[in-house]
Amino acid sequence: MPASMTSWHFCFTKCQFLKTGIISESKQDETLKFKLKHMAKVTLKPLADRVLVEPMAAETKTASGIIIPDTAKEKPQKGKVVAVGPGTKDEKMTVKVGDTVLYGKYSGTELRLDGTDFLMMRESDILAII
Repeated sequence: MPASMTSWHFCFTKCQFLKTGIISESKQDETLKFKLKHMAKVTLKPLADRVLVEPMAAETKTASGIIIPDTAKEKPQKGKVVAVGPGTKDEKMTVKVGDTVLYGKYSGTELRLDGTDFLMMRESDILAII
């Protein structure tokens, strides 16, 4: 449960989701937390075969324990899908919201919404679903 929510508020929000059919009761609380976090965060709906990805944080330490400075960090190539377009009339989308994906180093367009960095890319730029 997010720190800013009381247990009563969290239960009320969960009941609203169950009542509206956005989430079923059989889903785990993790799914509910993920939807609560990202529904309030992103109000952007990609068009056609576009996908909105939130990049994961870059590595700050090497395997041997050396701390990497900000200037030497590489761009992350792994992220979580936040929003998915409807697809084209020829091809349906294969990725879903919540999937962890690998993508090319220079793929996508960088966006900044509400202080959070995102990448908008085509589904064909995604290399794999983890």
